[in-house]
Amino acid sequence: MRSSAFTLAARFRWKLVPAMLIVGMGDWLFYQHHLHGGYLGLFALTVIGAMLAGRPLMWRDRRAWVTMAAAVLFGLALIYDASLLAWVLFWAAAGMAALIPATARFDDGWRWFQRLLWLAVRAPFGPLIDLRRLLKVRAAGRAGHWSLHAAMATLALPVIGSVVILTLFSAANPLIEQFFSSLLLPDLSPELIVRLVFWGLLFVMMWSLLRPRLAQRLLPTFDGRGDWHLPGVSAASVTLSLLVFNLIFAAQNLMDAAWLWGWAPMPEGMTMAAYAHRGAYPLIATALLAALFVLVTLRPGSETAQTGSIRKLVMLWIGQNIFLVASSMLRTTDYIEAYSLTRLRIAALVWMALVGFGLATICWRLLRERSAAWLINTNLATAGLMLSAICFVDLGAIAAQWNVRHAREVGGKGVALDLCYLGDLGDSALLPLLSLEQRPALRPEFRERVKAVRLGVYGAMVQDQRHGWTLLGQRRLEQARAMLPRRGSVVLKPGPRDCGGALIPPPLPLSVPTALSARNVAPKAVRTLTGEIGK
Repeated sequence: MRSSAFTLAARFRWKLVPAMLIVGMGDWLFYQHHLHGGYLGLFALTVIGAMLAGRPLMWRDRRAWVTMAAAVLFGLALIYDASLLAWVLFWAAAGMAALIPATARFDDGWRWFQRLLWLAVRAPFGPLIDLRRLLKVRAAGRAGHWSLHAAMATLALPVIGSVVILTLFSAANPLIEQFFSSLLLPDLSPELIVRLVFWGLLFVMMWSLLRPRLAQRLLPTFDGRGDWHLPGVSAASVTLSLLVFNLIFAAQNLMDAAWLWGWAPMPEGMTMAAYAHRGAYPLIATALLAALFVLVTLRPGSETAQTGSIRKLVMLWIGQNIFLVASSMLRTTDYIEAYSLTRLRIAALVWMALVGFGLATICWRLLRERSAAWLINTNLATAGLMLSAICFVDLGAIAAQWNVRHAREVGGKGVALDLCYLGDLGDSALLPLLSLEQRPALRPEFRERVKAVRLGVYGAMVQDQRHGWTLLGQRRLEQARAMLPRRGSVVLKPGPRDCGGALIPPPLPLSVPTALSARNVAPKAVRTLTGEIGK
């Protein structure tokens, strides 16, 4: 028993070293030097190295190699262009790498979601649980010769009594009071408390990866096979529902095809942009409800799924839903052409594409009688690949470049360029703003506004690169310096400017009659107010 306690203590000490190194590095990077940006990627790669040093079991499991490679990829994405998405995906991959050696196989995404959730929930309590376990093993190994509880019970009375007596003596004896005053305790300032909390956060995050524990009970995957007896759900009701749904969807899809593709004029009082913006997101919600209906009422192996006519109606309906998703994407692109492109609209198009892919996999699952785990894993893998690619793509730069090319000021068909939005994009809009500034046919007033916004973005980026360096930011700065005009640049007029680079006009001075009337009105107002109070 004593050997097991010694072995457990040795394991804890071996894992304690990399955990404390991560705490020290995190404090040096983020607290002492206030670094961010690509330094988050450097910290993430150090976490991977600490995991490999503190958990040798990961070296012997090839499945862990795959998840560790994914974590390294997201760490490199943080160095290239730090983002919240890359940070979240890194910790998900690191958590899977820590847990996967304790699992028999990779089962499905739903179970892994529960495991990662349990890992995050348990993390703040992990060090305390492990410390309690170590003390228990040590106490059992000493076979009753020493016990922490017994020692505390024995020492409680003399310690408490001594503290009370010394406190009373210090009030009566100046020498004892001076002695206790000379004991310098740390000043628990708010800054020190924040720093200690930050240390604790880093430690529990690292300890959870070095000492992970699998969830003992997991909610089973919704397999979705066989008949599920629900009130009002039968082969006849499902057939009738699918007939009605197909007719409704056909009418909607025909109207979309006629109006969006220019086969018929728009209804009176409705513009193409308004029509496109109005229906994109409700149509996606309709497609998701259709997917839920198919998953619940047409489970593989059920009576409804084995009926030939129902299967044909379902295939037709899913096909119409995919067409509906395509119409939603077309509505969004039409709205973008009429107005502008933003990060959120790019993300919406990606989301719609994933919804369309999910509908196709539901159809394939029904035809091939695949399991629910296959459906979940296929869609999660596709979404994971898409999000991993987005980690290395700056959506803001894409939006800024598109808006600059299609702006009304450069002869495009879009609306007037929103320079405030380009300024909010920060360094993502630096190169598009520089290329716009150097276009020959711009109006002088507009060129001046563009330069004002570009100077603000450039100055903020130079300042941010000092503490938040990223590889992409460095490359942009090098390209921007190469593009900067050497001479003949527009000279900005002095004065405060708004977010769009336009000069803010000074307040209008008061005329003489207005000033005199204001001077006369003020005493009258004071007298009136005084009279009202006197009443």
